Amino acid sequence: MSGAGAATTTIGEATALAARLLGRTGVPEHHADRTAELLVLADVWGIGSHGLMRLPYYLSRLTAGGLDPRAELDVVRENGSVLAYHGNDGLGHWQLWRAAEAATDRAREHGLAVASVASSSHCGCLGLYALPAVRAGLVALVFSTGPAVMAPPGTATPLLSTSPLAAGIPSRPRPAIVDLATSAVARGKIAAHARRGEPLGEGWAVDAGGEPTTDARAALAGMLAPLGGGKGFALAFLVEALAAGLAGPDLATDVVDMFDRRHDAVPQRIGHLVLTLDPGAIAADGRAQERLDELARQVGRAGGRIPGAARQMPWELDEAAPVEIDRTVLDQLLSWEAASHAS
Repeated sequence: MSGAGAATTTIGEATALAARLLGRTGVPEHHADRTAELLVLADVWGIGSHGLMRLPYYLSRLTAGGLDPRAELDVVRENGSVLAYHGNDGLGHWQLWRAAEAATDRAREHGLAVASVASSSHCGCLGLYALPAVRAGLVALVFSTGPAVMAPPGTATPLLSTSPLAAGIPSRPRPAIVDLATSAVARGKIAAHARRGEPLGEGWAVDAGGEPTTDARAALAGMLAPLGGGKGFALAFLVEALAAGLAGPDLATDVVDMFDRRHDAVPQRIGHLVLTLDPGAIAADGRAQERLDELARQVGRAGGRIPGAARQMPWELDEAAPVEIDRTVLDQLLSWEAASHAS
């Protein structure tokens, strides 16, 4: 049943629509298909702020030149368990997915692997990129950067992005997927509130002058509060050091904001990093999987639920199953399709 602001379609129909729209901007079919699958999976997971809501922004940037639809993922450096890629200002979704798959293959061989992607773009829901590893029974840690929207506590100078991080733990019977921003809330959630005209929670953000605000539009032009104050900022600094510092090429202060249409023609030059570990190779006693399974059971016996346990895996999805999409977003995408037919 759809909510007041939601429309129901099927997973297959939503994915096909997204892939068609991406293809009409010049994105090759295999890259468009992967990107569409990942966008819709975010909606299936209930993370609409990082699902199809983002697609109109990507389409605008693909059309204006801030994203290169024909970009490929070039290997810059390859050294055993280390892979360094250059994304050539392409879509972050398929690029980070490919890096995560490559890191999974290398970790099977070497026990651990790291893959970096430089000069990429926004990649959506970061927990998605832990999936190649957990399906293979491996652990993944994933980091990314974005535009500077978070200031050090006590200051009004934005230096860090929301500094998202994700992890996949291959516990059984369900893997754990940790996915969080190190800001008080993800910026996509702020954008979703702004789209719907809804107020923010107290303590989520400040305006451009550094004053606390519950106005979502003022927050998009202002800054986000770090999760947990100084400790959250320290964690965000770590993520920025790994994604922007190591992968690069730009720090958050030089990354343009995809929500600001004035920058549609400017590449974001975002860095991503994925680290994959083989529990069997790392555990001295060879019993890592047993402990990961027991850890998950302990959470359940205590009455809790491991992070992400309710999320469906891509290989479990039925294309005919329903998925709810924000009605305004779906209408906007259908308008994009009609316009592309007319041109």
